[in-house]
Amino acid sequence: MPALLPDLAPWRTSPDFRALWWAGAVATLGRGFTAVTLPFQLAQLTGSPLAVGLIGVVQLVPLALFGLVGGALADAVDQRRLVLWAEAGLACVAGLLVVNAVLPVPLVWPLYAAAALASALTGLQQPAMSALVPRVVAHAQLSAAAAWSALRWQLGAVLGPSLAGLVVAWADVGTAYAVNLLGCGLALLLARRLSPSPARPGARRVSPRGIAEGAGYAWRRKELLGTYLVDLAVTFFAFPMALFPFLAEDLGATWALGLMYAALPAGSAVVSLTSGWTARVHRHGRAVVWAALGTGAATAGAGWAAGSGLLWPVLLLLAVAGGFDMVSGVFRHTLWDQSVPDALRGRLAGIELLSYAGGPQLGQVRAGAMADLTSVRASVWAGGLLCVGAVGLLVLCLPRLLGYDARTDRHARAVREERAAGA
Repeated sequence: MPALLPDLAPWRTSPDFRALWWAGAVATLGRGFTAVTLPFQLAQLTGSPLAVGLIGVVQLVPLALFGLVGGALADAVDQRRLVLWAEAGLACVAGLLVVNAVLPVPLVWPLYAAAALASALTGLQQPAMSALVPRVVAHAQLSAAAAWSALRWQLGAVLGPSLAGLVVAWADVGTAYAVNLLGCGLALLLARRLSPSPARPGARRVSPRGIAEGAGYAWRRKELLGTYLVDLAVTFFAFPMALFPFLAEDLGATWALGLMYAALPAGSAVVSLTSGWTARVHRHGRAVVWAALGTGAATAGAGWAAGSGLLWPVLLLLAVAGGFDMVSGVFRHTLWDQSVPDALRGRLAGIELLSYAGGPQLGQVRAGAMADLTSVRASVWAGGLLCVGAVGLLVLCLPRLLGYDARTDRHARAVREERAAGA
Protein backbone atom coordinates (compact mmCIF):
# COMPACT_ATOMS: atom_id res chain seq x y z
CA MET A 1 0.00 0.00 0.00
CA PRO A 2 2.72 2.62 0.77
CA ALA A 3 4.17 1.96 -2.69
CA LEU A 4 0.86 2.98 -4.24
CA LEU A 5 0.51 6.29 -2.42
CA PRO A 6 1.44 9.42 -4.40
CA ASP A 7 4.98 10.73 -3.96
CA LEU A 8 4.99 13.85 -1.77
CA ALA A 9 8.46 15.00 -2.85
CA PRO A 10 7.28 17.90 -5.09
CA TRP A 11 5.14 19.20 -2.23
CA ARG A 12 7.94 19.00 0.32
CA THR A 13 10.67 20.55 -1.77
CA SER A 14 9.01 23.26 -3.89
CA PRO A 15 6.95 26.15 -2.44
CA ASP A 16 6.35 27.34 -6.00
CA PHE A 17 4.84 23.98 -6.93
CA ARG A 18 2.48 24.24 -3.96
CA ALA A 19 1.42 27.77 -4.99
CA LEU A 20 0.89 26.66 -8.58
CA TRP A 21 -1.11 23.64 -7.42
CA TRP A 22 -3.46 25.59 -5.19
CA ALA A 23 -4.03 28.35 -7.75
CA GLY A 24 -4.85 25.78 -10.41
CA ALA A 25 -7.11 23.79 -8.09
CA VAL A 26 -9.23 26.80 -7.13
CA ALA A 27 -9.47 27.99 -10.74
CA THR A 28 -10.46 24.51 -11.94
CA LEU A 29 -13.12 24.23 -9.26
CA GLY A 30 -14.71 27.47 -10.45
CA ARG A 31 -14.46 26.57 -14.12
CA GLY A 32 -16.10 23.24 -13.35
CA PHE A 33 -19.25 25.19 -12.56
CA THR A 34 -19.19 26.84 -15.98
CA ALA A 35 -18.37 23.54 -17.73
CA VAL A 36 -21.74 22.20 -16.54
CA THR A 37 -23.80 25.38 -16.49
CA LEU A 38 -23.00 26.73 -19.96
CA PRO A 39 -24.09 23.61 -21.94
CA PHE A 40 -27.05 23.20 -19.57
CA GLN A 41 -28.22 26.75 -20.23
CA LEU A 42 -27.61 26.38 -23.95
CA ALA A 43 -29.61 23.14 -24.02
CA GLN A 44 -32.46 24.91 -22.23
CA LEU A 45 -32.41 27.85 -24.63
CA THR A 46 -32.10 25.83 -27.86
CA GLY A 47 -33.13 22.21 -27.13
CA SER A 48 -30.58 21.01 -29.69
CA PRO A 49 -27.70 18.56 -29.13
CA LEU A 50 -25.97 20.01 -32.17
CA ALA A 51 -26.19 23.54 -30.77
CA VAL A 52 -24.51 22.33 -27.58
CA GLY A 53 -21.89 20.44 -29.57
CA LEU A 54 -21.09 23.60 -31.58
CA ILE A 55 -19.50 25.03 -28.45
CA GLY A 56 -16.54 22.87 -29.45
CA VAL A 57 -16.23 24.59 -32.84
CA VAL A 58 -16.41 28.02 -31.24
CA GLN A 59 -13.67 27.09 -28.78
CA LEU A 60 -11.36 25.28 -31.17
CA VAL A 61 -10.10 28.12 -33.40
CA PRO A 62 -9.08 30.50 -30.58
CA LEU A 63 -7.60 27.57 -28.66
CA ALA A 64 -5.47 26.54 -31.63
CA LEU A 65 -4.32 30.08 -32.44
CA PHE A 66 -3.71 31.35 -28.93
CA GLY A 67 -2.32 28.01 -27.74
CA LEU A 68 0.54 28.32 -30.24
CA VAL A 69 1.05 32.00 -29.43
CA GLY A 70 0.85 31.26 -25.70
CA GLY A 71 3.49 28.57 -26.07
CA ALA A 72 5.84 30.99 -27.80
CA LEU A 73 5.14 33.65 -25.16
CA ALA A 74 5.91 31.15 -22.40
CA ASP A 75 9.43 30.81 -23.82
CA ALA A 76 9.87 34.58 -24.29
CA VAL A 77 8.33 36.38 -21.27
CA ASP A 78 7.92 35.97 -17.53
CA GLN A 79 5.67 32.94 -17.16
CA ARG A 80 4.23 34.06 -13.82
CA ARG A 81 3.11 37.36 -15.30
CA LEU A 82 1.50 35.60 -18.25
CA VAL A 83 -0.47 33.31 -15.90
CA LEU A 84 -1.72 36.30 -13.86
CA TRP A 85 -2.88 38.39 -16.84
CA ALA A 86 -4.69 35.46 -18.41
CA GLU A 87 -6.47 34.67 -15.13
CA ALA A 88 -7.62 38.28 -14.89
CA GLY A 89 -9.09 37.98 -18.38
CA LEU A 90 -10.90 34.77 -17.43
CA ALA A 91 -12.45 36.60 -14.49
CA CYS A 92 -13.87 39.18 -16.93
CA VAL A 93 -15.38 36.38 -19.04
CA ALA A 94 -17.01 34.90 -15.94
CA GLY A 95 -18.50 38.31 -15.20
CA LEU A 96 -19.96 38.46 -18.72
CA LEU A 97 -21.78 35.17 -18.12
CA VAL A 98 -23.18 36.43 -14.82
CA VAL A 99 -24.54 39.58 -16.50
CA ASN A 100 -26.17 37.60 -19.32
CA ALA A 101 -27.71 35.13 -16.86
CA VAL A 102 -29.55 37.86 -14.93
CA LEU A 103 -31.18 39.35 -18.04
CA PRO A 104 -34.97 38.85 -18.22
CA VAL A 105 -34.39 36.78 -21.38
CA PRO A 106 -30.78 35.49 -21.55
CA LEU A 107 -29.20 35.66 -25.00
CA VAL A 108 -27.57 32.75 -26.81
CA TRP A 109 -24.74 34.57 -28.55
CA PRO A 110 -22.96 35.68 -25.32
CA LEU A 111 -22.63 32.00 -24.37
CA TYR A 112 -20.70 31.29 -27.57
CA ALA A 113 -18.70 34.52 -27.20
CA ALA A 114 -17.74 33.66 -23.63
CA ALA A 115 -16.74 30.15 -24.68
CA ALA A 116 -14.48 31.56 -27.42
CA LEU A 117 -12.87 34.18 -25.15
CA ALA A 118 -12.27 31.69 -22.36
CA SER A 119 -10.70 29.29 -24.85
CA ALA A 120 -8.35 31.99 -26.15
CA LEU A 121 -7.26 32.97 -22.65
CA THR A 122 -6.76 29.32 -21.69
CA GLY A 123 -4.56 28.95 -24.75
CA LEU A 124 -2.41 31.82 -23.50
CA GLN A 125 -2.24 30.59 -19.90
CA GLN A 126 -1.87 26.82 -19.98
CA PRO A 127 1.48 26.57 -21.82
CA ALA A 128 3.03 28.86 -19.21
CA MET A 129 1.59 26.78 -16.35
CA SER A 130 2.89 23.58 -17.95
CA ALA A 131 6.31 25.08 -18.63
CA LEU A 132 6.59 26.22 -15.02
CA VAL A 133 6.49 22.67 -13.64
CA PRO A 134 9.95 21.53 -14.88
CA ARG A 135 11.38 24.83 -13.64
CA VAL A 136 10.14 24.44 -10.06
CA VAL A 137 10.35 20.64 -9.65
CA ALA A 138 13.46 18.42 -9.67
CA HIS A 139 13.88 16.27 -12.78
CA ALA A 140 13.54 13.00 -10.85
CA GLN A 141 10.23 14.20 -9.37
CA LEU A 142 8.46 14.97 -12.65
CA SER A 143 6.35 11.78 -12.68
CA ALA A 144 5.11 12.61 -9.18
CA ALA A 145 4.50 16.23 -10.22
CA ALA A 146 2.47 15.05 -13.23
CA ALA A 147 0.28 12.93 -10.97
CA TRP A 148 -0.21 15.78 -8.49
CA SER A 149 -0.96 18.26 -11.30
CA ALA A 150 -3.58 15.90 -12.67
CA LEU A 151 -5.05 15.42 -9.19
CA ARG A 152 -5.37 19.20 -8.90
CA TRP A 153 -7.52 19.22 -12.02
CA GLN A 154 -9.47 16.16 -10.95
CA LEU A 155 -10.47 17.49 -7.54
CA GLY A 156 -11.78 20.65 -9.14
CA ALA A 157 -13.41 18.75 -11.98
CA VAL A 158 -15.16 16.37 -9.57
CA LEU A 159 -16.31 18.90 -7.00
CA GLY A 160 -17.10 21.65 -9.51
CA PRO A 161 -19.59 19.73 -11.70
CA SER A 162 -21.10 17.88 -8.73
CA LEU A 163 -21.78 21.10 -6.86
CA ALA A 164 -22.78 22.91 -10.05
CA GLY A 165 -25.54 20.39 -10.69
CA LEU A 166 -26.96 21.09 -7.25
CA VAL A 167 -26.63 24.87 -7.59
CA VAL A 168 -28.32 24.89 -11.01
CA ALA A 169 -31.12 22.66 -9.71
CA TRP A 170 -31.77 24.53 -6.47
CA ALA A 171 -30.70 28.10 -7.30
CA ASP A 172 -30.04 29.32 -10.86
CA VAL A 173 -27.37 29.49 -13.57
CA GLY A 174 -26.35 33.00 -12.53
CA THR A 175 -25.29 31.75 -9.11
CA ALA A 176 -23.25 28.97 -10.72
CA TYR A 177 -21.45 31.48 -12.97
CA ALA A 178 -20.78 33.70 -9.95
CA VAL A 179 -18.93 30.83 -8.25
CA ASN A 180 -16.57 30.71 -11.24
CA LEU A 181 -16.00 34.46 -10.93
CA LEU A 182 -15.08 33.99 -7.26
CA GLY A 183 -12.72 31.12 -8.18
CA CYS A 184 -10.88 33.32 -10.69
CA GLY A 185 -10.37 35.99 -8.03
CA LEU A 186 -8.98 33.52 -5.50
CA ALA A 187 -6.73 31.93 -8.11
CA LEU A 188 -5.26 35.35 -8.88
CA LEU A 189 -4.39 35.92 -5.23
CA LEU A 190 -2.78 32.48 -4.92
CA ALA A 191 -0.79 32.76 -8.16
CA ARG A 192 0.76 36.02 -6.96
CA ARG A 193 2.77 33.90 -4.49
CA LEU A 194 4.74 32.34 -7.37
CA SER A 195 8.34 33.44 -7.75
CA PRO A 196 9.19 35.46 -10.87
CA SER A 197 10.04 33.20 -13.81
CA PRO A 198 11.71 35.35 -16.47
CA ALA A 199 12.63 34.04 -19.90
CA ARG A 200 15.89 32.14 -20.11
CA PRO A 201 18.97 33.92 -21.48
CA GLY A 202 19.01 33.93 -25.27
CA ALA A 203 15.27 33.25 -25.54
CA ARG A 204 13.80 34.19 -28.92
CA ARG A 205 11.10 36.78 -29.36
CA VAL A 206 7.65 35.57 -30.37
CA SER A 207 7.58 35.02 -34.13
CA PRO A 208 6.10 32.64 -36.70
CA ARG A 209 9.59 31.23 -37.21
CA GLY A 210 9.91 30.38 -33.53
CA ILE A 211 6.50 28.70 -33.50
CA ALA A 212 7.45 26.73 -36.61
CA GLU A 213 10.67 25.62 -34.92
CA GLY A 214 8.67 24.05 -32.09
CA ALA A 215 6.26 22.37 -34.51
CA GLY A 216 9.16 21.00 -36.56
CA TYR A 217 10.78 19.51 -33.49
CA ALA A 218 7.52 17.77 -32.54
CA TRP A 219 7.11 16.40 -36.09
CA ARG A 220 10.62 14.97 -36.20
CA ARG A 221 10.15 13.10 -32.92
CA LYS A 222 7.63 10.43 -33.90
CA GLU A 223 7.16 9.13 -30.36
CA LEU A 224 6.23 12.66 -29.29
CA LEU A 225 3.91 13.02 -32.27
CA GLY A 226 2.36 9.68 -31.34
CA THR A 227 1.40 10.91 -27.86
CA TYR A 228 -0.34 13.94 -29.36
CA LEU A 229 -2.28 11.92 -31.92
CA VAL A 230 -3.31 9.20 -29.45
CA ASP A 231 -4.61 11.86 -27.10
CA LEU A 232 -6.51 13.51 -29.96
CA ALA A 233 -8.10 10.18 -30.88
CA VAL A 234 -9.24 9.56 -27.30
CA THR A 235 -10.65 13.02 -26.70
CA PHE A 236 -12.29 13.23 -30.13
CA PHE A 237 -14.09 9.89 -29.97
CA ALA A 238 -14.40 8.91 -26.30
CA PHE A 239 -15.31 12.12 -24.42
CA PRO A 240 -19.02 12.76 -25.27
CA MET A 241 -19.62 15.44 -22.62
CA ALA A 242 -21.96 17.44 -24.87
CA LEU A 243 -24.41 14.54 -24.70
CA PHE A 244 -24.58 14.30 -20.91
CA PRO A 245 -27.61 16.63 -20.52
CA PHE A 246 -29.52 14.49 -23.03
CA LEU A 247 -28.23 11.18 -21.67
CA ALA A 248 -29.33 12.16 -18.16
CA GLU A 249 -32.79 13.01 -19.52
CA ASP A 250 -33.02 9.66 -21.36
CA LEU A 251 -32.21 7.87 -18.10
CA GLY A 252 -34.78 9.93 -16.19
CA ALA A 253 -32.04 11.31 -13.94
CA THR A 254 -31.59 14.99 -14.75
CA TRP A 255 -30.63 15.47 -11.10
CA ALA A 256 -27.51 13.37 -11.81
CA LEU A 257 -26.14 15.60 -14.59
CA GLY A 258 -23.35 16.88 -12.34
CA LEU A 259 -22.46 13.30 -11.40
CA MET A 260 -22.02 12.40 -15.07
CA TYR A 261 -19.60 15.28 -15.57
CA ALA A 262 -17.81 14.31 -12.36
CA ALA A 263 -17.53 10.58 -13.15
CA LEU A 264 -14.58 10.92 -15.56
CA PRO A 265 -12.40 13.03 -13.21
CA ALA A 266 -13.49 10.88 -10.26
CA GLY A 267 -11.99 7.82 -11.92
CA SER A 268 -8.89 9.85 -12.71
CA ALA A 269 -8.59 10.93 -9.10
CA VAL A 270 -8.55 7.31 -7.90
CA VAL A 271 -5.57 6.66 -10.17
CA SER A 272 -3.80 9.83 -8.99
CA LEU A 273 -4.22 8.86 -5.35
CA THR A 274 -2.61 5.47 -6.06
CA SER A 275 0.05 6.76 -8.45
CA GLY A 276 3.16 5.76 -6.52
CA TRP A 277 3.75 2.89 -8.96
CA THR A 278 4.14 5.23 -11.94
CA ALA A 279 7.72 6.19 -11.04
CA ARG A 280 8.78 2.57 -11.66
CA VAL A 281 7.47 2.53 -15.26
CA HIS A 282 9.96 3.54 -17.96
CA ARG A 283 8.25 2.50 -21.20
CA HIS A 284 5.93 5.46 -21.20
CA GLY A 285 4.74 5.15 -24.79
CA ARG A 286 3.49 1.62 -24.27
CA ALA A 287 1.60 2.68 -21.14
CA VAL A 288 -0.03 5.57 -23.07
CA VAL A 289 -1.29 3.19 -25.76
CA TRP A 290 -2.74 0.53 -23.47
CA ALA A 291 -4.47 3.15 -21.32
CA ALA A 292 -5.97 4.85 -24.40
CA LEU A 293 -7.40 1.52 -25.57
CA GLY A 294 -8.94 1.04 -22.11
CA THR A 295 -10.55 4.50 -22.28
CA GLY A 296 -12.24 3.71 -25.59
CA ALA A 297 -13.47 0.31 -24.43
CA ALA A 298 -14.94 1.72 -21.20
CA THR A 299 -16.72 4.55 -23.07
CA ALA A 300 -18.25 2.03 -25.47
CA GLY A 301 -19.42 0.03 -22.46
CA ALA A 302 -21.05 3.14 -20.96
CA GLY A 303 -23.02 3.66 -24.17
CA TRP A 304 -24.27 0.07 -24.14
CA ALA A 305 -25.08 0.24 -20.42
CA ALA A 306 -27.30 3.27 -20.99
CA GLY A 307 -29.69 0.95 -22.83
CA SER A 308 -30.53 -0.75 -19.54
CA GLY A 309 -32.10 2.43 -18.22
CA LEU A 310 -29.94 2.23 -15.07
CA LEU A 311 -27.74 5.13 -14.03
CA TRP A 312 -25.09 3.45 -11.88
CA PRO A 313 -23.49 1.23 -14.60
CA VAL A 314 -23.10 4.30 -16.81
CA LEU A 315 -21.45 6.31 -14.03
CA LEU A 316 -19.17 3.39 -13.13
CA LEU A 317 -17.97 2.86 -16.70
CA LEU A 318 -17.43 6.58 -17.20
CA ALA A 319 -15.29 6.56 -14.06
CA VAL A 320 -13.30 3.60 -15.44
CA ALA A 321 -12.76 5.53 -18.67
CA GLY A 322 -11.50 8.49 -16.65
CA GLY A 323 -9.11 6.24 -14.73
CA PHE A 324 -7.58 4.85 -17.91
CA ASP A 325 -7.27 8.35 -19.35
CA MET A 326 -5.45 9.44 -16.20
CA VAL A 327 -2.89 6.64 -16.64
CA SER A 328 -2.35 7.81 -20.21
CA GLY A 329 -2.07 11.43 -19.07
CA VAL A 330 0.55 10.75 -16.40
CA PHE A 331 2.84 9.01 -18.85
CA ARG A 332 2.24 11.52 -21.64
CA HIS A 333 3.25 14.39 -19.37
CA THR A 334 6.21 12.47 -17.98
CA LEU A 335 7.46 11.75 -21.50
CA TRP A 336 7.00 15.40 -22.46
CA ASP A 337 8.60 16.88 -19.34
CA GLN A 338 11.56 14.49 -19.26
CA SER A 339 12.52 14.62 -22.94
CA VAL A 340 11.72 18.11 -24.28
CA PRO A 341 14.57 20.66 -24.02
CA ASP A 342 13.88 23.60 -21.71
CA ALA A 343 14.43 26.10 -24.55
CA LEU A 344 11.43 24.60 -26.39
CA ARG A 345 9.27 23.73 -23.38
CA GLY A 346 6.77 26.58 -23.79
CA ARG A 347 6.25 26.07 -27.51
CA LEU A 348 5.85 22.33 -27.10
CA ALA A 349 3.41 22.97 -24.23
CA GLY A 350 1.33 24.99 -26.69
CA ILE A 351 1.23 22.02 -29.06
CA GLU A 352 0.39 19.72 -26.15
CA LEU A 353 -2.53 21.99 -25.32
CA LEU A 354 -3.93 21.49 -28.81
CA SER A 355 -3.86 17.73 -28.38
CA TYR A 356 -5.44 17.40 -24.93
CA ALA A 357 -7.77 20.42 -25.11
CA GLY A 358 -8.51 20.75 -28.83
CA GLY A 359 -9.66 17.15 -29.16
CA PRO A 360 -12.55 17.50 -26.70
CA GLN A 361 -13.82 20.60 -28.54
CA LEU A 362 -14.00 18.78 -31.86
CA GLY A 363 -15.28 15.73 -30.04
CA GLN A 364 -18.35 17.61 -28.86
CA VAL A 365 -19.22 18.40 -32.47
CA ARG A 366 -18.70 14.75 -33.41
CA ALA A 367 -20.87 13.56 -30.54
CA GLY A 368 -23.66 16.06 -31.19
CA ALA A 369 -23.78 15.47 -34.95
CA MET A 370 -23.76 11.67 -34.57
CA ALA A 371 -26.50 11.88 -31.93
CA ASP A 372 -28.65 13.94 -34.32
CA LEU A 373 -28.15 11.34 -37.07
CA THR A 374 -28.60 8.25 -34.86
CA SER A 375 -29.29 8.50 -31.12
CA VAL A 376 -27.57 9.73 -27.98
CA ARG A 377 -26.70 6.22 -26.82
CA ALA A 378 -25.38 5.15 -30.23
CA SER A 379 -23.15 8.22 -30.40
CA VAL A 380 -21.55 7.26 -27.06
CA TRP A 381 -20.83 3.58 -27.75
CA ALA A 382 -19.80 4.13 -31.37
CA GLY A 383 -17.35 6.82 -30.28
CA GLY A 384 -15.71 4.39 -27.86
CA LEU A 385 -15.26 1.74 -30.55
CA LEU A 386 -13.92 4.29 -33.02
CA CYS A 387 -11.39 5.36 -30.37
CA VAL A 388 -10.10 1.79 -30.05
CA GLY A 389 -9.75 1.49 -33.83
CA ALA A 390 -8.01 4.86 -34.22
CA VAL A 391 -5.45 4.14 -31.49
CA GLY A 392 -4.67 0.74 -33.03
CA LEU A 393 -4.10 2.36 -36.43
CA LEU A 394 -1.80 5.00 -34.94
CA VAL A 395 0.33 2.33 -33.27
CA LEU A 396 0.82 0.65 -36.64
CA CYS A 397 1.82 3.95 -38.26
CA LEU A 398 4.08 5.19 -35.42
CA PRO A 399 5.90 2.16 -33.95
CA ARG A 400 8.47 4.37 -32.18
CA LEU A 401 5.82 5.25 -29.62
CA LEU A 402 5.76 1.68 -28.33
CA GLY A 403 9.55 1.53 -28.34
CA TYR A 404 10.15 4.62 -26.20
CA ASP A 405 12.12 3.89 -23.00
CA ALA A 406 13.08 6.80 -20.72
CA ARG A 407 16.24 5.00 -19.58
CA THR A 408 17.75 4.75 -23.05
CA ASP A 409 16.09 7.42 -25.19
CA ARG A 410 18.70 9.94 -26.37
CA HIS A 411 16.39 12.93 -25.95
CA ALA A 412 15.55 12.02 -22.36
CA ARG A 413 19.22 11.44 -21.62
CA ALA A 414 20.18 14.84 -23.09
CA VAL A 415 17.56 16.64 -20.98
CA ARG A 416 18.78 14.84 -17.84
CA GLU A 417 22.32 15.95 -18.51
CA GLU A 418 21.23 19.53 -19.32
CA ARG A 419 19.30 19.89 -16.08
CA ALA A 420 22.00 18.20 -14.02
CA ALA A 421 24.55 20.68 -15.40
CA GLY A 422 22.28 23.62 -14.56
CA ALA A 423 21.41 22.41 -11.05
